[in-house]
Amino acid sequence: MRSGKKRRRKRRKELAGVIFLLPDFLGVICFALLPMMKVVERSFQSAVTAQWVGLKNYKGVLENTAFRLAVGNTLKFTAVCLPLLILLSLALAVLVQKLRFGRSLLKSAFLLPMAVPAASVVLVWKVLFHSNGLINGLLAYVGLPRVAWMTSDAAFWVLVISYLWKNLGYDMVLWMAGLAGISTEIYEAAKVDGAGEWKCFTKITLPNLMPSLYTISVLSFLNSFKVFREAWLVAGDYPHQSMYLLQHLYNNWFRELSFDKISAASVLTSAVVFVMILLLKRAWDTEA
Repeated sequence: MRSGKKRRRKRRKELAGVIFLLPDFLGVICFALLPMMKVVERSFQSAVTAQWVGLKNYKGVLENTAFRLAVGNTLKFTAVCLPLLILLSLALAVLVQKLRFGRSLLKSAFLLPMAVPAASVVLVWKVLFHSNGLINGLLAYVGLPRVAWMTSDAAFWVLVISYLWKNLGYDMVLWMAGLAGISTEIYEAAKVDGAGEWKCFTKITLPNLMPSLYTISVLSFLNSFKVFREAWLVAGDYPHQSMYLLQHLYNNWFRELSFDKISAASVLTSAVVFVMILLLKRAWDTEA
C-alpha cells in the first residue's frame, strides 16, 4: 500500500513538472526551432521563387567579399574583446570584493552602462569621437594631431571601447557572485600556512572560479554580437571597413531582400557559434 502511494505521488510530481515546463518547451519549438528549420530550408532555395538551388547559396556567400570582410572583423573583434573583458572584469571584481565600504554603490555604478539607452550612448560617442569632438579638442590643446576616429582604422578600437564600457560591470557582478561562493575559511587557513595574496589568488581563487569562467565566457561571447546597434546608429549601414561586422552585412542584405544569402550565412554563423561553445564546454569539462 505504501509503495503504491509513493509511486502515485511520484507520478503526480513528474506530471506537475511536465505541465510546468510544457509552455516553455512549446515556446522554444514555435519561436526558435521551427523558424530555424525554415531558415535552413530557405538556405537551399532561391530568394524570390523559392526554387531549390542546392549549395549554390553557400558557395555564393563564401565567395562574397563583403561576407569575408565581415567575418574577419567579427572574429578579430571577438578575439580582442573577450580576453580584455574577462581579465579586466575579474581584476575589478577582486578589488571591489575586498572593499569594506561602498561595494554596492560601485556595483551599481559599473552596471549603469547596461541601463543607458542606445540613443544616449550614440550621443556620447559623437561628443567624444567626432572630428571636432572632445577628445580631438584635447589632442589639439596639447599640440597633438587630430584623429579621424570614425573614418580610419581607429574606428575598430572605438568599437572595442564601447563594448568594454557596456559589459564590464555585468561581467564584474558575475565574477563577484563566484567569489562570494568561496569560503573565507580556505583563505584564512592558507594565510596561516604562510600563503600570500598572489598565492591565494592562483591556488584558491582561480580554481574555484572555473565554473564561473565558462558561463562568463559564453555570455560575453554572445553579448559581443549586440554591439552592432550603437555602431549602426553612429556610422550607418556602411561604416569604415575596420568595423564592418556580420550584423551590418545581414542588415544590408535584408534591405535588399536577399533572403537566400541571409539564410545561408545565418546557418553558417549558427553552426560555427554552436561548435565554438561546444569546444569551450569540452575544454572546461576536461580541466575540471
